[in-house]
Amino acid sequence: MSGAQIQLNEVYLVAGMALVTFVIRYALFPISGRFTFPKLLEQGLRYVPPVVLTAIIVPSVLMPNGGALNLNLNNPYLIGALAACVIGGVFKNLLLTIVMSMVVFLGAQWVFAMG
Repeated sequence: MSGAQIQLNEVYLVAGMALVTFVIRYALFPISGRFTFPKLLEQGLRYVPPVVLTAIIVPSVLMPNGGALNLNLNNPYLIGALAACVIGGVFKNLLLTIVMSMVVFLGAQWVFAMG
């Protein structure tokens, strides 16, 4: 198989993925105003974003090397996450929380790297 054929296959693959994504996301638009969700389902759907983000972030923080659980205070990911929780809870400012928790995380990494 030549290099041009491989590149063409990749173009087809990306185009196919884009088409599937478009169809999945926009197929329900025409019927979106015709029905309503039950109130309990609407209330439950509000919790989906925080739950998904928690499911993504917590394993990265508590198992940074993909191995065993690391709850020690020599884990810069844990220190950064704790800082983000405290800063976000106190100041309720997203940008400040991101910047300051990254400073704490990078500072902890630097301190632990120094020995």
